[in-house]
Amino acid sequence: MALAPKLKDFPRIRGALKFYQVASVITGVMLLLLCTEMLLKYTPLGVELELGGPRGFLAFVPATTVVAVNLSTGILIAHGWFYVVYLFSDFRLWSLMRWPFWRFIVIALGGIIPFLSFFLEARIAREVKEYLASREAQAPTPEPVEASH
Repeated sequence: MALAPKLKDFPRIRGALKFYQVASVITGVMLLLLCTEMLLKYTPLGVELELGGPRGFLAFVPATTVVAVNLSTGILIAHGWFYVVYLFSDFRLWSLMRWPFWRFIVIALGGIIPFLSFFLEARIAREVKEYLASREAQAPTPEPVEASH
């Protein structure tokens, strides 16, 4: 039988869920930027995004002629670091919810497969919120304690 999250962890779960939601959206956007950058660079277009070069403030230049800040490489690096943050948020939510390991893997795929993080974020947020609400509704309410003199 799977272990259920502890009632005392519910505030931490809500915080972990919010962190996961933010990380999921940022990682999803960065992944879409990365896919766009790869399409621009590795198709017959063969261009990269350059910042502050001789061709202007922001320009697409042939892949081998970047002389200023290479934003294409910046997008690659930023996505890699945001994916690490996304994995941390995934692990934190997964461990607090006491889910099986396969769920951790499925959520982790959200930062690798384009658009998946957006679908997972919506589904997991709905699922966790419903779970917490149902568990709190089932929880016994403590009786008020009267103060004595």
